[in-house]
Amino acid sequence: MGIRLGAIADDFTGATDLANNLVRAGMRVVQLIDVPEDGGYDIAGDADAVVIALKSRTVPVAEAVDASLRALAWLRGAGAEQIYFKYCSTFDSTPAGNIGPVTEALMDALGTGFTVATPAFPDNGRTVFKGHLFVGDVLLSESGMRDHPLTPMTDSNLVNVLGAQTTRPVGLIDHAALAAGADAVRARIDELRSEGVAFAIADAVSNDDLVRLGEAVRDLPLVTAGSGLAIGLPANWGLQPSTAAARLPAAGGYRAIVSGSVSVATNGQVREFLDSGRPAFSVDPLRIAAGADVAGEALAFAEAHLADGPVLIYSTEAPDAVRGVQSRLGAAEAGELVERTLAEVARGLVARGVRQLVVAGGETSGAVVQALGVTGLRIGPQIDPGVPWCAATLPDGATLHLTLKSGNFGAPDFFSAAFSLLEKS
Repeated sequence: MGIRLGAIADDFTGATDLANNLVRAGMRVVQLIDVPEDGGYDIAGDADAVVIALKSRTVPVAEAVDASLRALAWLRGAGAEQIYFKYCSTFDSTPAGNIGPVTEALMDALGTGFTVATPAFPDNGRTVFKGHLFVGDVLLSESGMRDHPLTPMTDSNLVNVLGAQTTRPVGLIDHAALAAGADAVRARIDELRSEGVAFAIADAVSNDDLVRLGEAVRDLPLVTAGSGLAIGLPANWGLQPSTAAARLPAAGGYRAIVSGSVSVATNGQVREFLDSGRPAFSVDPLRIAAGADVAGEALAFAEAHLADGPVLIYSTEAPDAVRGVQSRLGAAEAGELVERTLAEVARGLVARGVRQLVVAGGETSGAVVQALGVTGLRIGPQIDPGVPWCAATLPDGATLHLTLKSGNFGAPDFFSAAFSLLEKS
């Protein structure tokens, strides 16, 4: 039997976020890092769903489309019955894309003229009401995302946001249809299709809304969403929540955290770690640009403290500080310097015996897993909504327990909670 659900995620933390919700709903999930070469990576009937993690959120549109179509071809070859395009719960994108263009390309490849779109994830405070995306109690445009260095989100109306990126009409499945149940949602879909609408933003203010939406879209070849919709799909194949789906091998080795996120949530988590007095090393992009061996310094610091517990290596700053660095180095250059350095640090940490590694930030996570040569992840138990522990087999055969955390996710004590959970399980 082939896999039931094939998912394409536009960044690495988003992929584990999606996989986490599928596991919680009863699916055995394997996450692949990029599209396997030459058809490689044998899932051997050991998964109900496969999530392919790309690094396509902020690359040029043509690159994002090409990568997504390659992922689609692999998933269809593996027998996927339905395709899920996963993007961020804050709909990170620009008027040029990449959400709209990638979705249109997938629709064309699948021969379908309609799909739904919702970044809603109520467990993490992301809700959609009358087409407007809320982050906690504020509109997206009033949240910290309005200052994102790569994808500033200044409009909360997702019909407008998606409409600016697409060549086809965008409509709305509002809260009234969701509240009335799956049949009402299907009727609304039929109505929109008869009007020539190709994309429907779907409201969702609760998990119940997402479950009803999941039932309603069971026959669509393609769905697009954040990770929230995942809770409503496994039941379409008769699967139910089970702890067995989240089992991982026993953990050992040293513990470390690598953080490159500039989000409000991660800034709070770094502050909590620093306030606790535990060992931490700050990575300065300006010193990297000046030629200093910052990675070597960070690894020397870590080596002196690994035996005493988790060590944090971070380049996480408030928006004003980030803008100051970008004004001197350029946004792209600053980001690439930090990613490259943190990836080198992560590789060095693993070489020094770290086997429990938390990585914060989508771009940082992508750089780290590529540097480590990780090709696939088994998804395990949830730490906080949207963030699970995973297990990877390193090229030398060792097992690495790895968490790829979206910058926006997690409670203030996330770092300590993550290691505590792994120890208990």
